[in-house]
Amino acid sequence: MNQQKPITLLICALGGEGGGVLTEWLVDIALASGYAAQSTSIPGVAQRTGATTYYLEVFPVPLAELQGRRPVFSLNPVPGALDGIVSSELLETARQIGNGMSSPQRTLVISSSSRTFTTAERMAPGDGRTDSAPLLEVVRAQSREHHVFDMGEMAKDCGTVVSAVMLGAIAGSGLLPFVRQAYESAIQHGGKGAEASLRGFAQAFEQVRTQRTQTELVARLLSEEELLTPVSKGLEADLSRIFPAEVHDMLALGHARMLEYQDRDYADLYVRRLRQVLAAEQLADPAAVHAYATTREMARWLALWMAFDDIVRVADLKSSASRWQRVHGEVKAGTDDLLQVYDHFKPGAAEFAALLPASLAARVTRWDRQRVARGKTPWALPLKVGTHSVFGMLSLRLLASLKWLRVRGSRFATEQALIEQWLAGVVSGTRQHWQLGHEIALCGRLIKGYGSTNERGKDNLMHVLEHLATGASFASHELRAAAIAAARDAALLDEAGKALDQTLVQHGAPARPVKAQPIRWLQNPHRKPRAVKST
Repeated sequence: MNQQKPITLLICALGGEGGGVLTEWLVDIALASGYAAQSTSIPGVAQRTGATTYYLEVFPVPLAELQGRRPVFSLNPVPGALDGIVSSELLETARQIGNGMSSPQRTLVISSSSRTFTTAERMAPGDGRTDSAPLLEVVRAQSREHHVFDMGEMAKDCGTVVSAVMLGAIAGSGLLPFVRQAYESAIQHGGKGAEASLRGFAQAFEQVRTQRTQTELVARLLSEEELLTPVSKGLEADLSRIFPAEVHDMLALGHARMLEYQDRDYADLYVRRLRQVLAAEQLADPAAVHAYATTREMARWLALWMAFDDIVRVADLKSSASRWQRVHGEVKAGTDDLLQVYDHFKPGAAEFAALLPASLAARVTRWDRQRVARGKTPWALPLKVGTHSVFGMLSLRLLASLKWLRVRGSRFATEQALIEQWLAGVVSGTRQHWQLGHEIALCGRLIKGYGSTNERGKDNLMHVLEHLATGASFASHELRAAAIAAARDAALLDEAGKALDQTLVQHGAPARPVKAQPIRWLQNPHRKPRAVKST
């Protein structure tokens, strides 16, 4: 450590994460320990939307040893001259490194592996998430030492805010010349919430202090699939024998979802469908060169489609014990606090018709369409349910118990028929050429959301199956697979589907048919009727 220059630290936190509190803690710790320190801050765009950076300088020699001299501090960080960067979000860490703030020879980087998705990531119709692996590689390449772990999850487990975890990570790194007791003392003086903050501090301190060598850490982080995919909770023994190991994690998640969504019979149907894909892939790729990628993708997208959202599932999720615990933790309600939660629902004719047999569902749907044709709005039933009350919770649990009615409803039959068409396309395509089946399987990404978004995705998928997977002629299976991939990517670009229609035409397939939309005529309430003069 250079005894003639201050230790420089850049703190990056999103709005509401306590970055200002963390900076105040560090300044107070420095002063209480007899060191000179100074901090400045640059606020973000707005609360909870922009990243706020705090810059701290601490002179590494105690004031008592300076013989009356005072160090001169800078007001802003200098790119490449930072001793440390601590950040509560991985993409923000990479952004600061991209700005040149970190030096591979000098800078210690402490970052959370958790992500707060940007507006651009959320707006993408497809999977717009930034891949975390390149971000982790940037951290590794542009730091002399780095510690990356999920600070958000650690803070949640300890019932505290992420700033306490960040403080523990800084203390555990040994970057600043303070003893552990000085850090803990600053937290204890914070008053309410000190006990939880100390828990978060202690966990982060031990996490950083005991982490292994840089090479081992990087190897673990780069293979850390839980950044994007939940960890498999295990697989039943018979399924482990039937399916290859490459599929086990996705299969375990999908099978568990089917059991939770419906029942054992539905989970067995999921397995039978997946076994058809596996058999086709084993014929197309007997050496498993592609590591059963098609079966793995089908395990993912098939489970998501089969567990389609309806009012029964919404009621089940809204009334689950885990959801109540999550809300209780998010608002930081104490044991003596009264918490009231209201859920707003507005089911329409389509939602009720979905649980009815096809004949009754058609009558309900026809009645609602006739209403719209007469200029009325589609029928809907606005509901405000207090899930904190006994009546509200019983109402939701009663609705959630109608799983037996779901399988007898018109929507269930419709969804299963469409799933079978997609499944047949995947199996047939895989038998013809592995790449063709794989691209058709990936088209499961088009099925997402609810309402009109979900219907549009299914229409797009069926159109691609009819006109690209089996319709238009291609010189080879590879070209057909490439056309399907291009159409799928185009469908995820915009909701209007203009890019998809252009791609379809480019590959010799017809554009999607234009759907008729009812025209509603509304009277202007502010327009006065004209007087008619009689003669």
